[in-house]
Amino acid sequence: MHDIRAIRENPEIFDAALARRGLAPMSSDILSLDEERRAAIHAAETAQAAQNAASKQVGAAKAKGDEAEFERLRALVAEKKAEVAAMQARAGALDTELRDKLLLIPNNPLDEVPQGADEADNVEVHRWGTPRELGFTAKEHYELKATSERGMSFGAAARLSGSRFVILTDGVAKIHRALAQFMLDLHTSEHELREVLTPVIVNEDAMIGTGQLPKFAEDSYQLTNGQWLIPTAEVTLTNLVADGIVDEQTLPWRLTAHTNCFRSEAGSAGKDTAGMLRQHQFEKVEMVTICRPEDAIAEHERMTKCAETVLERLNLPYRRIVLCTGDMGFGAQKTYDLEVWLPGQNTYREISSVSTCGTFQARRMNGRYKPAAGGKPEFVATLNGSGLAVGRCLIAVLENGQEEDGSVTLPAALHPYLGGKTRLVDGKLV
Repeated sequence: MHDIRAIRENPEIFDAALARRGLAPMSSDILSLDEERRAAIHAAETAQAAQNAASKQVGAAKAKGDEAEFERLRALVAEKKAEVAAMQARAGALDTELRDKLLLIPNNPLDEVPQGADEADNVEVHRWGTPRELGFTAKEHYELKATSERGMSFGAAARLSGSRFVILTDGVAKIHRALAQFMLDLHTSEHELREVLTPVIVNEDAMIGTGQLPKFAEDSYQLTNGQWLIPTAEVTLTNLVADGIVDEQTLPWRLTAHTNCFRSEAGSAGKDTAGMLRQHQFEKVEMVTICRPEDAIAEHERMTKCAETVLERLNLPYRRIVLCTGDMGFGAQKTYDLEVWLPGQNTYREISSVSTCGTFQARRMNGRYKPAAGGKPEFVATLNGSGLAVGRCLIAVLENGQEEDGSVTLPAALHPYLGGKTRLVDGKLV
């Protein structure tokens, strides 16, 4: 969420940042509402002071035995009390209106983020690995003999749950599980991330804190009791600092969690309907960093490298893209997308998105740290990124390892997690 004081002090900078997002100026409307809100708060406080003064006079009149003055002042206090309550309600309503308006405005992009309208204006900044020359026509993951005949069923899942679900069995399920374990082990043993096991059901405040609500409610699943299924463990991990104050000496917090994630994909109707590239339920190993604002840029590069290392250890060619202003997520100041090579589609597809959010999320959830040098608590910076999406990583492993006979040769990094098995043949590990 934006700092209203920063908008007051530099409305032109705020509007210029919105313009980079392709949005119209908003500072005038926001500041008009803010001025009305502050005037209402001042009026309520003035009336409260008058009520307090009259209350003291009531006691004095009572002590003097002046019954007439006592009754007059008591009536005045009652009148002031009703007036104060109305004024406080008005101030509260305006305060809520301003907060609701600010909650719907996206984060300001960093100056270094390229200007652009959509994904066509994103910029490739790094590429690793060379796509393998297969010597035969590549198939997509769901077309491979090793998966289509045994190991990956969309029909059975559809009968149970509807479209965009999958049931994995035998060797394919074991590879999926091995990938998640491999990622967690790599992040915790080499990248010094702390593993966390979190709930997948959260309250509304948690979803507001990381920016999923109120703007993107249709993209998530809400339960009948008002709680929500998480679309990513970013929600739970980042909210660990909500409404709290942590010591500066404990920062940075570098966290990782493996969870199920749930997305309605309301905005992706008709996209990637075949296979398991875009599912309503999927697993992800998420990374979150909580740090001082001045350390966020360096942490962004570090976190991105953590995700890239997963791909490199699995020998999966990828490229790093910096998203332009028009394609960047709501809460991000800067985002790197990692796109893995998928031979079946003959293109690179997103497998990780790593973003630095500055203090944007911390302001929404009131997450702060206590400076070691003293002074008032300050807002932390937050970052999040996939490390990686397990299902999409499974797709990449299957497609990049495919052989002409329909079997799959598996990356060496997974062999220890698969009991030394090196290939997937007819749905079985061998």
